Amino acid sequence: MELYFLGTNAGVPSLQRNVTSIALRLMEERRSIWLFDCGEGTQHQFLKSPLKLSKLEKIFITHLHGDHLFGLPGLLSSRAYQGGLTPLTLYGPPGIQQYVETSLELSQSRVNYDLRIVEHEGGIIFEDDMFVVESALLEHRIDSYGYRVMEKDRPGSIDPSKLAVHGLKPGPLFGKLKRGESIELEDGMIVHPADVLGSPKKGKVITILGDTRPTPNVVPLSAGADVIVHEATFLHELASTAHDYYHSTAKQAAEAANEAGAKKLILTHFSSRYKDEEQLEPLLLEAQSIFPSTILAVEHELIPL
Repeated sequence: MELYFLGTNAGVPSLQRNVTSIALRLMEERRSIWLFDCGEGTQHQFLKSPLKLSKLEKIFITHLHGDHLFGLPGLLSSRAYQGGLTPLTLYGPPGIQQYVETSLELSQSRVNYDLRIVEHEGGIIFEDDMFVVESALLEHRIDSYGYRVMEKDRPGSIDPSKLAVHGLKPGPLFGKLKRGESIELEDGMIVHPADVLGSPKKGKVITILGDTRPTPNVVPLSAGADVIVHEATFLHELASTAHDYYHSTAKQAAEAANEAGAKKLILTHFSSRYKDEEQLEPLLLEAQSIFPSTILAVEHELIPL
């Protein structure tokens, strides 16, 4: 898994940064991309990245403010031109379906793939044999949600010493055991996956939060997460401004990550007043003083998870 930031600015684009959009690349897990928010210009950012719209499988919108969804109509309509003909599911708060359908209808845009829109108000919004996605309401001027992506535990690696006990050699039967299927040997013996596999590999947990003031729901969404992506619109010296605009400071993001017992914190959604990396450095230092395992989101940089 890898995170790729397509936009990290708050409110409006700047000369240095685009507005919010985050890609979660699941190439080994399911050879697809999940997108979190889609601010204006996101499809242009795709063109500058190693990501392909044809691999886009799901989009999760945190809330209906323009800097988080104005890029949707263009991206959805352009996707087919870049080879994206597979189904796409869009998740978001109530109102997202009306926004998308009205935009596409009035612009006479055609989407020639299966587009499914799921409106939600929190809870488990998706589950299959590989992942569970949970959402919860945060505290913003309009309903804003955080998403907790939980990868299910994967089978352990095949243990060569255990294979030798059963006289097994590399071959097609390995794949069946790895997929959790039992096999029958030539002498009639049944070998179960548990007989030859090591301990299960713990699945990753990624928490991506929408715009929010500090709120209790952040902690359960982020509990034990391998990584939290949290907005840090302002330095804490502007905490009153952050509160008035329903945002968080770098210090508050670090306090949330610390309380949640997370492993890593990534700060994003920076105010335009912080124009470059030098001016963003104080936000990083502020957070690291509380939660050392903090980094700043940088556009067009892959972050392995």
